Amino acid sequence: MAQFTVNARRFDPYKNFKFRIKWDGRYVAGISKVSALKRSTEVVEHREGGDPSSSRKSPGRTKYEAITLDRGVTHDTEFEKWANKVWNYGSGLGSEVSLRDFRKDLILEVYNEAGQLVMAYKLYRCWVSEFQAMPDLDANANAVAIQHIKLENEGWERDYDVTEPSEPSFTEPAV
Repeated sequence: MAQFTVNARRFDPYKNFKFRIKWDGRYVAGISKVSALKRSTEVVEHREGGDPSSSRKSPGRTKYEAITLDRGVTHDTEFEKWANKVWNYGSGLGSEVSLRDFRKDLILEVYNEAGQLVMAYKLYRCWVSEFQAMPDLDANANAVAIQHIKLENEGWERDYDVTEPSEPSFTEPAV
């Protein structure tokens, strides 16, 4: 079976450097890194009393790993505002956490080299468990200052409505 159904001549898998994150219906600017989407299911071993000394295995509880997002430091305050919904220092007793809206559903979109949407994932009920406003600062370094958030989540799934696009073919211009 071909790896690509619409673009049968394509052999290269998609690259990992074209992606966007969307929350609250808007794209979040400057995200340069997203950690892997990973889940694991515990194994429940059991055996019946009359069985020989071998056990059976069945799926148990499924866990979803936290997802991290990194981006260059700018004046955009989206990371910090969301992190403050989970814990806002000095907000007063009983109002440190915004229970109403500290969770968000996110969409992770992946694009091909031509900038066409090729797949998307829906990330459910995410909330910020770790926020790094500024990295270590080093006057001798030659690097971008990076903000970081760690998102706990209650699952994700691929959006199967996003299908393989027909990739454009480019021809040489006539001389």
